[in-house]
This record gives sequence, C-alpha cells and structure tokens, in this order.
Amino acid sequence: MIDPEERERLERLEARIKALKKAEAGEPATRHQDEHYSQAHLAWRMVIELVAGLGIGFGIGYTLDLWLGTMPIFLVLFILLGLAAGIRVMLRSAQEVQRQQAAQAAEDEKRD
Repeated sequence: MIDPEERERLERLEARIKALKKAEAGEPATRHQDEHYSQAHLAWRMVIELVAGLGIGFGIGYTLDLWLGTMPIFLVLFILLGLAAGIRVMLRSAQEVQRQQAAQAAEDEKRD
C-alpha cells in the first residue's frame, strides 16, 4: 500500500512534469543546438562542394592530358575551372540559405 503522503508527493511530481511538458511544447521549433548543427552542416556542405569542383576539374584535366599527351595544360585549366565552379555552387548555396532565413524572418514577423 502507498502511504498518503507518498501518493500526494507523486501527484505533485506528475503535475510538475505535465507543466514542464506544456512549457516545452510552447518553445520555438529551433533551439540553439539545432541552429548550431544547421550552421555546421552548411559549412561542411560548402567545403564539400568546393573540393568536389576541384576534384572533378583535376580528373577531367588529367584525363585529357593523358589522352592528348599534353601535360599539364588541361590539368591546370580544368583545375581552375573546377575551382570557379565550386565557388559558384558555394555562392548559390549561400544565397539559398539567405533566402530561407529571410522568408523565416518574414514569417516570424507576420506571426507577431
């Protein structure tokens, strides 16, 4: 059998848990940790896009130089083109994120 004092203590604990759950449900969807993860994810995405552009440019340039027997003309040319393509994709990703943040800010402003 449960002691009446113990039962009352458990009921108070359950009430506190329910109150905390209600307060937690009212919090914004993005927390600081989620935002930090999002920024880290974006940074890694941009680094990978730049490295991928360089790698693809290197691969195409090296292959053309081997095939045509012209070392390192196409290698240098396509590495530079890959760098330019990687930077362009990085800038496009940054603009996409900026548009999403502006839309989110406008939506938040509408709610208030």
